[in-house]
Amino acid sequence: MRDFRDLLVWQKAHRLTLDVYRATKSFPTEERYGLTAQLRRSVASVPTNIAEGCGRDGERDFARFLSIAAGSASEVEYHLMLARDLEYLPTPMVDQLHGLVTEVKKMLAALHRKLTAEG
Repeated sequence: MRDFRDLLVWQKAHRLTLDVYRATKSFPTEERYGLTAQLRRSVASVPTNIAEGCGRDGERDFARFLSIAAGSASEVEYHLMLARDLEYLPTPMVDQLHGLVTEVKKMLAALHRKLTAEG
């Protein structure tokens, strides 16, 4: 069993989650149960699935949770685009967050490849 806190990809995903929570504080109140909740839920799912995968037995199970985390990261990408297009977030902030999401996705893919090559 791994300690998820030791994984650089989890650390980056956690920082991304904190950044998105901060960014969504300024969303309109009518979005509390809409886009705000969806974006926060999808971004928090990334480090959550990494952590859950670390607690599972075997590389194959861990790799499956990394794949779920990557799917959640793609969902975050769309929600960020939507927030930009609705003018809830400025383009520079979306670009910065998108860069972090891309970095996390690349790290997830690399770790997934490593696990499936070994297993």
